[in-house]
Amino acid sequence: MFAPTDTPAPSLPRILFVLAVTQTLGWGVLSLLPVIGRDLAGDLSMALPSIFLGTSVMYVVTALAAPMLGQALIRAGARSVMMAGFATGAGGLTVLALATGPFGFFAGWLFLGLFSAASLTTSAYVYLNAVAGKRAKSMIGSLMLVTGLASSIFWPLTAFLSAQIGWRATVAIYAMSLVIVAVPLLQFGLPQAAAGTDASARAQADHQARAPGGAFGFIVAAIICNGFVTVGFEAVIIETLRAMGIGAAEAVAFGSVIGMLKVGGRLLDIAGGGRWDGLTTGVIAAIVMPLGIVLLLAGGGAYWSIGLFALLFGLGSGAFAVARATMPLVFFDTSSYALAMARIALPLNLIYAAAPPLLSALLTHGGSSAVLICALAFSLVALAFLAVLDRRRRLRNDEAM
Repeated sequence: MFAPTDTPAPSLPRILFVLAVTQTLGWGVLSLLPVIGRDLAGDLSMALPSIFLGTSVMYVVTALAAPMLGQALIRAGARSVMMAGFATGAGGLTVLALATGPFGFFAGWLFLGLFSAASLTTSAYVYLNAVAGKRAKSMIGSLMLVTGLASSIFWPLTAFLSAQIGWRATVAIYAMSLVIVAVPLLQFGLPQAAAGTDASARAQADHQARAPGGAFGFIVAAIICNGFVTVGFEAVIIETLRAMGIGAAEAVAFGSVIGMLKVGGRLLDIAGGGRWDGLTTGVIAAIVMPLGIVLLLAGGGAYWSIGLFALLFGLGSGAFAVARATMPLVFFDTSSYALAMARIALPLNLIYAAAPPLLSALLTHGGSSAVLICALAFSLVALAFLAVLDRRRRLRNDEAM
């Protein structure tokens, strides 16, 4: 386990600021394909579904690399691992900017997968746990609020830059930003945090990471079904809206609104945090998300239906992002939480890898309605798994009374 260390309280706002900037930058530069994917497909002589395989390569590499990075986090500390990851990300974006065909394109995304594993989300949470102690949970929630704006900031920025200077120069600028902005911020803005492990604590956590009544399997199933929808939609929502007859600029605007509403969903979870646990938040979010998809299907691309979809889907997916991180605490104690999350990470990242190309291919061959029906089906399956979990939780609580 990573042992928390005491950091003077005045330094915590600075730490949160540095992580917010670097994590938002990191996720932002990875969100470029929905905006420039069509341009890349034309210049690299690749089909659009093949372009979205880039993010699949990234997620597969992230899934496979994340477990191996555990020892690096222990030996070198999260700050050093994040810095190395951002440098790797700059290399990956440079390779992507120089790509002339599929080989260079996928090579760039391979490096970006290593960047994602080393620098984004997990390492930041490990760092906060090491320096913030009991305040880590609230700081992680605050960090999630800010990073939820990444696509809302970078989609219009990417659209503007690529229209002015082309996609290659845009990607090159993003590569430089990782080295010029992120690495120095991490080096000089974050104190190095000590990390350590306790073998006996790990053994105890491994023993405890067996959810009662097979609940762990339902947790994983619900999370990966929801992940398929949220990540898959994030990759193809702009093209889906364009296929429904919406102009390119309006599609980017609606996509950005969804990203901003995700932050609203996280704020709603915080507002109800004293009364809701992660499972309750997840159930509510899982009800709201398919309702938004149904309205979009019913409206056939009318502005009112897109607006209601953006509202409900954005709020629901934002709230579920928080539930995904806190739901295991309903069934696991804190000592086994980290192990449970590590076990969830591999299938979750693999489904993240599969969703964009599958939905992109479905959009190409079946149209926007096929994409929406598929997303609706996965959303309803996630809701069913959560309903079973909620029933088991209620039965367990009744038996304990």
